[in-house]
Amino acid sequence: MTATNGYDAYEGAGDLLRALSAPIRLAIVSELAQGERCVHELVERLGAPQPLVSQHLRVLRGAGVVRGSRRGREIAYALVDEHVAHIVADAVSHAGEGS
Repeated sequence: MTATNGYDAYEGAGDLLRALSAPIRLAIVSELAQGERCVHELVERLGAPQPLVSQHLRVLRGAGVVRGSRRGREIAYALVDEHVAHIVADAVSHAGEGS
């Protein structure tokens, strides 16, 4: 398959799936599906250290999955596209079916 017949879409999908490949990033996306969250809110809800959450948010921002907007002294993160929340929810649901 060449780039001219749709392979580019698969490249983009592969990039997205790589960005979602860490369990904590899936959890972050699931939290953001409920609405905007600041880092400290994600840290509290996920029980993960702040530097780790920030590092994974950077990966998700770089992949275009989340965006940040300043809210006073904090940055509120939100999903760029709700499709990603559906992908994560479906993946988590599918993984639970095998149990």
